[in-house]
Amino acid sequence: MGADASHLTPGRVGAYPHPIIAKEGWPFVAASLAAALLAHWIAGPWWAAPVWLVVAFMLQFFRDPPRAVPQEPKAVVSPADGRVVAVERARDPYLARDALKMSVFMNVFNVHSNRSPVDGEIRDAWHFPGSFINAALSKASLENERAALWIRTTGGADVTCVQIAGLIARRILCYAKAGQRLARGERYGFIRFGSRVDVYLPPESRPVAAMGDKVYAAETILARLP
Repeated sequence: MGADASHLTPGRVGAYPHPIIAKEGWPFVAASLAAALLAHWIAGPWWAAPVWLVVAFMLQFFRDPPRAVPQEPKAVVSPADGRVVAVERARDPYLARDALKMSVFMNVFNVHSNRSPVDGEIRDAWHFPGSFINAALSKASLENERAALWIRTTGGADVTCVQIAGLIARRILCYAKAGQRLARGERYGFIRFGSRVDVYLPPESRPVAAMGDKVYAAETILARLP
């Protein structure tokens, strides 16, 4: 089954008090808007048009719509908007285990809020400095700057969720800490200007989304836990 069908799965709306614009974007929107107004006032509308395009880009990039979260107990939802670029058996480098790895690549036109893929407790959290190669490449999972969470679900399954910086993305924001509980679909971070999120699941997990599928954070079911 492709991801687009799972995107329509009904469920609760996440607890994040969804603003029109993500809080991470307020300074960028305000600065670009001030620049556009100043250019409009000094040079007129034609000369200010490129600056207004920057304002439009900032508004679309930092948008943060509410999402309906599927309520299936074993559902693993996408932690990010974008396209699936990996569905493969791999070694989880954080928990030193065999795993099902699923990766979502975000471009600059996707929503960039990151959501928890499962309900559970954060057992550990790590941050690794690294390079900034194209996040669509497989080697970005181990070479780029990244922030990883180890989440243990209420059913005892271990899930690793990794935010990865990209060629343009230079700032990973992760607000979750060890010992904290996250609800499926709960907002826990943000990556600025395009990147990738990897999810490592127990190897017996069953993928639902396929390579190339367009997915939506908190709404699209990526896989089902065993």
